[in-house]
Amino acid sequence: MLTGKARLAGVIGWPVGHSRSPRLHGYWLEKMGIDGAYLPLAVAPDDLAEAVRALPKLGFRGVNLTIPHKEAVIPLLDVVDSLAARIGAVNTLIINEDGTIEGRNTDAFGFLENVRRGAPLWQPSQGPAVVIGAGGAARAVIAALSDAGVGELRLVNRSRDRAERLAQDLGGPIVVGDWDSRAALLDGAALLVNTTSLGMAGQPPLDLDLAALPVSAIVTDIVYVPLETPLLALARQRGNRTVDGLGMLLWQAVPGFSAWFGQQPEVTDALRAFVLSDR
Repeated sequence: MLTGKARLAGVIGWPVGHSRSPRLHGYWLEKMGIDGAYLPLAVAPDDLAEAVRALPKLGFRGVNLTIPHKEAVIPLLDVVDSLAARIGAVNTLIINEDGTIEGRNTDAFGFLENVRRGAPLWQPSQGPAVVIGAGGAARAVIAALSDAGVGELRLVNRSRDRAERLAQDLGGPIVVGDWDSRAALLDGAALLVNTTSLGMAGQPPLDLDLAALPVSAIVTDIVYVPLETPLLALARQRGNRTVDGLGMLLWQAVPGFSAWFGQQPEVTDALRAFVLSDR
């Protein structure tokens, strides 16, 4: 039951009705008996600045940001941590005691933790990683893999120019390939990551021949609706270890919840099942 001292957090997006974050954080709040609430906040792009400035005055401890606000919010913040600045996107706001607003990116942490939990034998030193896509999610994934010590990152996107810009912005061991040569880039890879929406419910599948991919490679997809995308199904059928995208959503939420509500939440099978049951 909420009191006048309840801690408040939420998610800002446009639209926001599809977000599973309220269900996710609500599960932790109820399980831990925390006097707090996590609210969906539908904020149009033109209203973002006004909404963000109002958060400290309304007593919020912080919020998550989803499409289309992750980049647009950056000029509105008092502090942006170095990882978020490098990625060029913020998905978590922390409101400090003095009212200043700090922006962080926890997507990189969520991605890497999901892979490590889903494929415990994977090590960054095992070989190249192939990343499909060059959007905001790809930037977080590549930063995470680069920082973890992956020695070669093969990046491919339908628009090569966008991939080249990403490589220039982030630096590190990134090799940009042509879209038409994407299948050949899988040769010798230890990890394959799809960061595009291809394979998501309502979208066409990712057209990718896996013949050159070693059976020892890990295949992961940031899409989690459906939980097993056509890419993951194909990889599993040929013997590759696969990691679905739901864990990235769950793990990226952990640092924010801990900062806002003062307790460290757990990612469990029961949590996965609860979030998945909201369909």
